[in-house]
Amino acid sequence: MPAITVIKIGGGLTAIPNALDQVCAAVAEASREHRLLVVPGGGPFADSVRDFQRRFGLSNDAAHQMALLAMDQYGQVLAERITDCVLLEEPGAIAAAVRRGRAGVLAPSRWMRSADVLPHTWDVTSDSIAAFVAGALEAGRLILIKPARATNALDPYFRLALPSDMPYQLLGADEVGQLSSLLSESIAAGEPG
Repeated sequence: MPAITVIKIGGGLTAIPNALDQVCAAVAEASREHRLLVVPGGGPFADSVRDFQRRFGLSNDAAHQMALLAMDQYGQVLAERITDCVLLEEPGAIAAAVRRGRAGVLAPSRWMRSADVLPHTWDVTSDSIAAFVAGALEAGRLILIKPARATNALDPYFRLALPSDMPYQLLGADEVGQLSSLLSESIAAGEPG
């Protein structure tokens, strides 16, 4: 069985007209030929947590747990917009549920609360969580889809969470049309120049 590719879909895409629909359509199309697991960003849901923490002095532990739930919320959005996908909450269900023709969308809060291996700070975002998930699943690669392709857009903890031999690539929203061809290529570990 081919390895799963983990695709992190950034919540910032919601601020770009039509970007979310284009990305979801590209993922649905690519899932016909590849085993894909989507890890959601936090987007406007996580932004609300940041704002609440700043205004009301919430602890980092509470904000971390709320940010995980924000990812679950965005995951619900993605699961509704990616054709023929399944929403997953437990790591044990992923291997059997994700197959060609049916992508999975991970609602990660249960798994991340149970594993609890990442620091509870804003240095850890959905980028690092996607890197952790890709490593834990021994994924074939990690692709991060963001509003724009920029390596400085990765969170400060990302390279610590990503296994050293895990190939990854950044795609900007304007590059999402390349997703299927990118998945058909073999890439070396690390972000290609």
